[in-house]
This record gives sequence, structure tokens and C-alpha cells, in this order.
Amino acid sequence: MSCPFGRVNGEEGGQERNLGDFKGINYTNYLQLQHILHAQETITDAHDEHLFIVVHQAYELWFKQIIYEIDSVRAIFSEEEVNEHKMLEIIKCMQRVVYILKLCVDQFLILETMTPLDFMEFRDYLSPASGFQSFQFRLLENKIGVKNELRVRYKQDTYKKVFGDHPEILKAIMVSEEEPSLQDLLSRWLERTPGLEKEGFNFWKKYKIAVDTTQEEKRREAEAEKEEHMKNHIFSQYKRRQELFDSIFDEKIHNALVARGERRLSHRALQGALMISFYREVPRFHQPYQLLNLLMDMDSLMTKWRYNHMMMVQRMIGTQLIGTGGSSGYQYLRSTLSDRYKVFIDLFNLSSFLLPRNSVPPLDRQMKTRLSTMEEPEMEERRGKILSRPFSSSSSSSPGFISSESPCPLENNEEKMFSDSDLEKSLEESIERSCEASM
Repeated sequence: MSCPFGRVNGEEGGQERNLGDFKGINYTNYLQLQHILHAQETITDAHDEHLFIVVHQAYELWFKQIIYEIDSVRAIFSEEEVNEHKMLEIIKCMQRVVYILKLCVDQFLILETMTPLDFMEFRDYLSPASGFQSFQFRLLENKIGVKNELRVRYKQDTYKKVFGDHPEILKAIMVSEEEPSLQDLLSRWLERTPGLEKEGFNFWKKYKIAVDTTQEEKRREAEAEKEEHMKNHIFSQYKRRQELFDSIFDEKIHNALVARGERRLSHRALQGALMISFYREVPRFHQPYQLLNLLMDMDSLMTKWRYNHMMMVQRMIGTQLIGTGGSSGYQYLRSTLSDRYKVFIDLFNLSSFLLPRNSVPPLDRQMKTRLSTMEEPEMEERRGKILSRPFSSSSSSSPGFISSESPCPLENNEEKMFSDSDLEKSLEESIERSCEASM
């Protein structure tokens, strides 16, 4: 392994250096504190202006780290084949984003120690500077997946207008709009969830049968009810649920909701998210389910951050004053709390389509084996035909999942089918090796 200190700008130098040749680095120089600690230049003598600058600079540093983590996750999801072993790295990055956002939400408490009268001492000098001009926050929104057409208009114009005097920033924002967002990449990944294929388990078909059965039971319950008001109540619930389920089983209705901005995921991606939610207990879905929850946590914290920002503005300048950047201030911020800014709204709404545990279609033997554990390469070769990895870019030819019905080609060109007992024995051996390795 080459020494990291032998790198120049992240690339290998002409000659590798040993750690012993490295003379060390000073704490102040490494963190470039000479630049950071001299970047708080106040324009008034107001005591609280210094706090105002420090808090906002801290926000921008955290935004930079969040963008760094989101870009790392997007890079993994952008690979031709998403390596399932990298899921832990994705979980780590998203968990870090969630913790940072929690810190950003709580950071308003520090800023709120400044009173409105204190703020008035220097507020007029800030114009036309505004938090609306935070290009990193716009980059973050775009990289996560906030749709341009769903944004609230800024003074009847696009949010990019405020960056017109900064061509480099404007270019970076334009690029972030064109690149696949985290939401786009998540949708593609969910579309490749194992079990959605029509040949085999066919989760969507089984799920529809389970829904129809549940709804039929509800209808019969309503018909059997003798009291008129209770019958009407049960029928009303039945009809509302039926309309809701129709919106996911009818792809045209779903696509119409996507076009209106009420849904974000593709029809097949929604199926994948539902399947992961129903079978989250199986080993192969543990981390995908955790990821879906982290994305909802991130979305919730972004909304909390917007809410805290709005409440702080109301506390400082009320509801009538115009923001220093020319926006409507409090009124504009309040409008950003709507669902149009919730990128992963579909994940929140999955609970509307869940069924009782006793109604969930059971996994068959082949699907249980397919989702139970990751097998070693030599066992995959010995088992024969390889089906696609659960979240790889190919739905039929990428390595990953193993079919319990796959033949194993022998050297004499004969085929031998593994029995269920063979499969169970192989699975037990794999689990034992995993347990021994972890001890």
C-alpha cells in the first residue's frame, strides 16, 4: 500500500515516500485556521453580528459535508452494477447526513439567543444579502432531488436569478439540475428489487390478490352490518381504500400522479419499495430497509430545518417585513413547507398500502433461499446458473442471486439438479462459516 503522504493533490507522485520521511504537519496549517478564523469580518459594531456570521458559516461548512456524502452515495448508485457489499458504505454516509442535519436543526437554538432588537442593529446593512443566495443549499436540494418545476417562484422568477452575477456558481447549479439526483438513482435501484419479475415469485401479482381478498372481506363486513350508520361508515372506508389501491395498481393513474408532482417514484420502483417494507426481516432486505428509513429521516429533518428557519424569521422580523434579499420573507419560507419539497414523499406514503401481517403473501422456498444470505463465489459456481443481483443494473444477467432451480453443469456435460435438502444443507454450511468468521 502506498503512503498517503506520497500523493500530490490526491495522485501518486513520481517517487513513493515513506512515513518516516514525512516531517509532520502543524494543526493550524492542516486546518487552515489562518483563513477560517479570520473570515468573520463584521460591518458594524453590533455585538451579535459576530455570532450571526459564525452560525451561518458553520451551516455552510455542514452543507459542504452533506453534499460530499450525498455525492459519494450517488457515485455508488451510478455504477453499472451496484455492488451489494457497498451497501454498508451507503448506510454509513446517509447516517452521517442524518446526524449532521439534526445538528443543523438544533443550531437555530444558538442563533435564537439573539433578540429581534439585537438583530435590528445590523440587519439593514445586510441588504441585499440573503440566505436565499446560499448556492450550496440549492446544490443540496438539486442533488437530493427537489424538482425545479415544483419550486416556489422567487419574485415571479426562478431561484437561479440571484446567481446571475456568478457564472461559475450558476454553471454548477445548472449541472446539478441535469445530473441524476439521489431520488432518480434510488428509483432505478428499486426497480431491480428481486421478486418483482413476472417469471418466478411475482410479488406484485401476489400482493394484488392479497389486497383484493382483504377488500372483499371488508365489503362483506359492511353488507353483514345491521346498523345503518355503521354500514355506511364501513362502506365509506372500503371505497376510500379501494380508490387508494386503484391508484397503485393502475399504472396510468400512478403516472398521472407523478406528472402532477404528487408522486416521485416510478411504478416499478414503488413496487420494490413496498416489497422491501413487507419483507424487511429477510437478511438481504435489512440494509435496503434501513436505507429507506434514513432517506425519510433526511427528508423529515430538511422539513424541520425549513420550519425552524421560518419560525426564527417570524420571531426576528414578523410576518410582514420583506426579506433582505427581496423575498417575501416569512411568507416565502412558509410556502416551502409543503409536500412539493419532500423528495421521498412516496416512502412516507408506503404505510397507506400496507396489509396486516397475516395477509402478507408468504415467500416461497426459492425466494427465501434467494433472499436469505450472500453465498461465496465458489458456491455460486458450484450451484450453476446465476440470477441477477438484487440491485444490479441488469435484471437478468448480472451475478448475485442464486436460483434454487439452477442446474450444475458437470465435466461430462451431464446436469444434476440439487434437491431441497441439498439447498438447505448448503445454506446451513454458509451460515455456519459466517458465524465462525464473526467469532
